[in-house]
Amino acid sequence: MNKNDQAFLVEKIRTQYTEKEATELDALRELDSKVKRPANVFGYTFGSIAAIVMGAGMSLVMTDIGATVGISEPMLPGIVIGVVGMLMAIVNYPICKKILASRKKKYADKIIAISDKIMSNN
Repeated sequence: MNKNDQAFLVEKIRTQYTEKEATELDALRELDSKVKRPANVFGYTFGSIAAIVMGAGMSLVMTDIGATVGISEPMLPGIVIGVVGMLMAIVNYPICKKILASRKKKYADKIIAISDKIMSNN
């Protein structure tokens, strides 16, 4: 390994242990993730729950789990539970969009101000 490679490697390792200066671009990225994170967390969580509910309804209809649980006629409860899960999955996207729109409206002024400041510096 020659001197240039060693110097590059040393500098690369050294930068991992030094504090980075917070730039306006970092603040903009952080603010952008702050806007999007609640909608994403809600969407993934609610969507997963909807899929589990719909799957539970399908399992009642298609398998003998209903008899194991003690439901003599699992067809109707299975269909109802499955439809509830489907409705939850259907409304997931509009709810996520509304959450995201409200967060964008709340933070739009800050994001525009920071992005204008960054753009004017370049």
